Amino acid sequence: MRVIQAIFMAAVIAALAVTAAAQGKPPASIHFVADSEATEADQTDSPPALCNPCLFYGGDITPSGSNAEGMADENTLSAPDTSTFAAFEVPEGVTAIITGILFNIQASANFDPRTASYEIRAGVSEGYGGTVIISGTRETQVQPTGRTFSGFKEYTVFIRLPDPESLNTGEYWFNITPACTNGATDGSCYAGGMYFSNTTKETNAVRPERQPVGSMYLNSAILGYQWTNWCDPSLSSNPEQCKGGSFGLTGWEK
Repeated sequence: MRVIQAIFMAAVIAALAVTAAAQGKPPASIHFVADSEATEADQTDSPPALCNPCLFYGGDITPSGSNAEGMADENTLSAPDTSTFAAFEVPEGVTAIITGILFNIQASANFDPRTASYEIRAGVSEGYGGTVIISGTRETQVQPTGRTFSGFKEYTVFIRLPDPESLNTGEYWFNITPACTNGATDGSCYAGGMYFSNTTKETNAVRPERQPVGSMYLNSAILGYQWTNWCDPSLSSNPEQCKGGSFGLTGWEK
């Protein structure tokens, strides 16, 4: 009897732990709310300064627009290994030389440590992560954009690849996932969040036609999404919100 009771109690404790963990999950996305804080940066008529030389930039978020959205993209203590991937297309007859990747990230957590994982993939589709071309972890450069959305300040987060990567004709998916993993001294790594900005008006974009419409994916075991397209109804994004991401690539083409 005691053995049965012990097994029962262990099952109850495990169930409670799972419930508590589920309740502590951050939302997969944040959406525009009419009475929320939204600050537009002074327009510079240019892409982020870290996009240099700027091969591609999808465009700025419009924080006060009704279709503004932030998409989960963080490696924090509350949502580890949660990544959003955005697409870029290399046209026929062109070779793109990629030297760096930048994502515009809305953050209430600190970038602590100042590192981010990065990946370039090919062949991503619903439920399938395709093939990893390169991946790793690098130190980041971080610059505030001056924009605020739903109380989250936005930053441009940039990593330089260890070596230039040559990409031939085709569609590729890019990610930077910033880290906040210092649990001992930084409470924001538990309670804060990081979200990848979308873009709807392609403000300050460079070659925005290179970003295929509706080709962003969320991959997060803790949130329960395995390579789920952001236009999937389960993620509650409308066709404008899931259309494109605010990210860029440095490099050149030949």
